[in-house]
Amino acid sequence: MIATALDHIPMPPVAKLLGWRLVDARPQEGWIKMAFDGKQEFCNPAGFVQGGMLSAMLDDTMGPAVFVMTEGRLFTTTITMTVNFLAPAKPGPITGEATVKQLGKTIAFVEGRLTSADGTLLATASSSIRLVEAARALR
Repeated sequence: MIATALDHIPMPPVAKLLGWRLVDARPQEGWIKMAFDGKQEFCNPAGFVQGGMLSAMLDDTMGPAVFVMTEGRLFTTTITMTVNFLAPAKPGPITGEATVKQLGKTIAFVEGRLTSADGTLLATASSSIRLVEAARALR
């Protein structure tokens, strides 16, 4: 697996809850690929992974794309996130990918997508993200 800035910070509890795992990254391109566990506990009464959980997975893919691209110099806080749910997500493995489209001085624009194990596109998202210097955030 590729070494990234994510290797130097503790995994947040929400990432553990989602079953977050780094699969691949191209930091210089602002691209990242994550794996998540679509747990039965995340399902709505219809038996599909609830949209809020999918949104959390997208958010936990797009923010790390910026963190990895900036070699851990910048943390992120989401300003806006637009999610399009394209297919019901059955419980099981879910893959997230994100690409930083524009990295400014205080804001980044990122796009993300989630797919099921069979390649079905489940959801897409676009986000504007406030950038916070890591050294400042850790004070």
